[in-house]
Amino acid sequence: MVEQRHILVTGAAGFIGSHIVKDLLASGDRVRGTVRSLAKADSYQHLLTLPGAERLTLVEADLNQAASFTEAVAGVDAVVHTASPYVLDVTDAQRDLVDPAVDGTRSVLAACAHEPSVRRVVVTSSFAAVTDEPDGDHVLTESDWNAKSTLTRNPYYYSKTLAERAAWDFMAAEPRGFDLVVINPFLTIGPALGPGLNTSNQVFVDLTTGTYPGILSLAFGLVDVRDVASAHIQALRTDAASGRYLCAGEVVPMRDLVGIMRSCLPPQVKLPTRSLDNALGTQVVKLASYLQPRGVGSYLRSHVGRVPRYDTTRIRTELGVEFRPADQSVQDTVADLVALGRISVPAA
Repeated sequence: MVEQRHILVTGAAGFIGSHIVKDLLASGDRVRGTVRSLAKADSYQHLLTLPGAERLTLVEADLNQAASFTEAVAGVDAVVHTASPYVLDVTDAQRDLVDPAVDGTRSVLAACAHEPSVRRVVVTSSFAAVTDEPDGDHVLTESDWNAKSTLTRNPYYYSKTLAERAAWDFMAAEPRGFDLVVINPFLTIGPALGPGLNTSNQVFVDLTTGTYPGILSLAFGLVDVRDVASAHIQALRTDAASGRYLCAGEVVPMRDLVGIMRSCLPPQVKLPTRSLDNALGTQVVKLASYLQPRGVGSYLRSHVGRVPRYDTTRIRTELGVEFRPADQSVQDTVADLVALGRISVPAA
């Protein structure tokens, strides 16, 4: 029998955080979760109906308010820090992305350093901290770091890189009684527990609303949110876990993604058909990217025409994580988006 522990999950109502809370409760743990505002019950109501929710308490915490995490970590055995802004386009990248991501991570770790009960912290980083311009000739591993992003080039990627760097710098410089494990997921998809539409699943909605002019030469490293949650749980429970873990399943080109979606949607739902996944199409997309919002434009220029390659041996062998087939995750995601009304399906 696994020993019951008391775990803090920051960003508990978020896409990944909700699944982590669900799994922790299912395993019998006590969970404390942070939310931005207890007054906004609609954003976290789904957590209160989870099996085992009698062992869940929620508290307010703000990534920009360091003191708000002091009470949150009091008496817990471990912390899973998932809270971080995830958007491609913002008005002020420093204020809206970098500051909350970096300062929030430092605040959580500093609070943990002053709480002797905390023995492990698991941080949700991202493949964005590994690369922002995948090179098909290079197989990415945990030793790779994104060295190209800036406040103007893929600023979300920049925020995740700086936040993870800050975490490791803290561990090297500050006295503390806990160790750190980092999970680096790729594009995280799957059924949502909460009402919000996360940025990753937005891709599926955009493919049905004409946002994409055709099938682009984009390839996505997909990972199911349920597998990402499992990776965090294993990182908490595996004593020998250490360092970073790339968390990603299959690489799926947009053409294959559209094909899977077509197989599980009625023909009335429009999906891209124009072939832009060729050399000419790639050049057209790159030129057109300068007409897009800055964040979207920089993403397209650094990703179109490129196929990521990565080695996930570490997470499979050390944490025992297995990844669902991509087609299953895509089908489950689409079904969930239809059920939630995010993807409109005409009445028969």
